[in-house]
Amino acid sequence: PGLQVLAIAFALEVSVGKTNTVLALNNSDVLLPCTFTTCIGFQDLVFTWYFNSTEMIYHGKIKSKASEPFLVGRNPRVEFVGSTTGKDNNISIVLKNVEFSDAGKYTCHVKNPREKNAQHNATIFLTVVQKMVETDNTVTLIIVGVVGGLIGLLILFMLIKRVVLFIIKKTQDGKKECLVSSSGNDNTENGLAGSKAEQKAPAKA
Repeated sequence: PGLQVLAIAFALEVSVGKTNTVLALNNSDVLLPCTFTTCIGFQDLVFTWYFNSTEMIYHGKIKSKASEPFLVGRNPRVEFVGSTTGKDNNISIVLKNVEFSDAGKYTCHVKNPREKNAQHNATIFLTVVQKMVETDNTVTLIIVGVVGGLIGLLILFMLIKRVVLFIIKKTQDGKKECLVSSSGNDNTENGLAGSKAEQKAPAKA
């Protein structure tokens, strides 16, 4: 029974996408995305959008997966743009002619009676600006270029170092071979130890 309750509690999920922050231009229309998922389906599902947790700006119901949501109540500047008969259970809205006073927290709340009235919500934070500011990535590109160049030089230095060490090693090995060869030569003419000059003549009878 405990596992069953846990499964039901986590069957309903609500999402506003990968990011929960939205930037809107003053006097423009802005999309507030929201979708929900449920493992066991839904019936007479209720969804509500709230502004700053208290002000209801959209309220809708969905009879079943085969029917689209119908409006219960809404703010005149809010338009429903979602659909629940397709692949995604989309209950997104558009806020029209946004003003600076519209900045704040928007909560998408869903309740599914089929899941013993399981409830879940997701939040979006809206920021309203006078004009969009283009991000200057010049400094970032310069930094990335310098760092990339330094890494390239380091790799080149390491390769050169390996080649130089390889050449030095080969040169030293060649010198050792020369020394070994010269130490085995016949040193008779120099009168060195081990030469033929030190060999005694056989005694005469």
